[in-house]
Amino acid sequence: MGDNRATGAASGHRQRADESSGPPRKGESPAGTVRQVSAQAFPAASIRSREAPRRATGHHRGPIAALDLGTNNCRLLIARRVGADGDGEFQVIDAFSRIVRLGEGLLQSGRLSDAAMDRAVAALATCADKLARRGVTQVRSVATEACRRASNGPEFVHRVYKETGLALDVITPAEEARLAVIGCQTLIDRKARRTLVFDIGGGSTEVVLLERVNGNKPGRREGGLRMEAWVSVPWGVVSLGETELADAGSPASRLIAYNRMKARVSDHLAPLARRIRGEVQLLGASGTVTTLASLNMGLAHYDRRQVDGSLASTAELIALSHDLAVKSPEDRALIPGVGADRADLVVAGAAILEALIDLGAAPQLRVADRGIREGILRSMIAREDNQRTA
Repeated sequence: MGDNRATGAASGHRQRADESSGPPRKGESPAGTVRQVSAQAFPAASIRSREAPRRATGHHRGPIAALDLGTNNCRLLIARRVGADGDGEFQVIDAFSRIVRLGEGLLQSGRLSDAAMDRAVAALATCADKLARRGVTQVRSVATEACRRASNGPEFVHRVYKETGLALDVITPAEEARLAVIGCQTLIDRKARRTLVFDIGGGSTEVVLLERVNGNKPGRREGGLRMEAWVSVPWGVVSLGETELADAGSPASRLIAYNRMKARVSDHLAPLARRIRGEVQLLGASGTVTTLASLNMGLAHYDRRQVDGSLASTAELIALSHDLAVKSPEDRALIPGVGADRADLVVAGAAILEALIDLGAAPQLRVADRGIREGILRSMIAREDNQRTA
């Protein structure tokens, strides 16, 4: 999920909503249901271990781009392909990230608000300008939970195209999870038998259970990866945060509210929890994970080079989460690395993270400052290679 940290949030007072079962999704099966992974949902080739590099063909490689419009953030990566064919490597030449809170108030109204759409369109217009200036030859622009859930999502997508020229692809939870895994797969421990990959978004959390197969056969350096199961939890940092008051008023009440949020997420994870036996590697991608990891490392300023790929103690992350949860929003806003933009979101994200940590017995969590955008870029490169060799 690139640098998932951004500034420039819009804020607003929220009222507590009793939505413990999760907000409804149009035309989908009940959220929290564990899905058996099919080849249609998650092509095996998309997550196989890297093969030996092929000889470079010397063809022209123009800039490519990936745009991810989420419930909370608008993010763009512009990259240039590097290395040999088949290795999927790229070099980022430009990036953009802005908090737009597209899903603000969606839980209560079922619609994208005019103010939220205006913020998102303004950010997308900036992205369109960057794409033009960089001479991008290929771009994939995706939208996720807020546009999936909102009754006026199609109208918003049409407006975006009319005003910016960007064609948003409203992807399914399955595609969102697949892209997140592809973006993070280089951080998966080759020795881990099972890995739980998760991406905490603004409106939903995608969770994928991976299993390494054929890893112990003689002569095999490493096995492939099979997606055993996945679940799309209909809670993200924005939607879950809006189920509670902005401030419960006292440390004890704030911790109770935090535990209520955690319980809402745990309810949806229960079917997956029954499938997880023994220790699994935890691999987390999101602004929540990177923010908490940075705070736990004691960094004065966020440094992606130190955070991405680092290991964080799960016990320490939980303790930090509880410490943040009992503070007032004003006190959290004073913490370097949190600020006013994340003062409310970080607690909801921490509640989701603790529910995920509870799924396994892993003492550490691998931190990923990468995800959907990187997954899009790798998929575009792989598609180009496949077309060339077909």
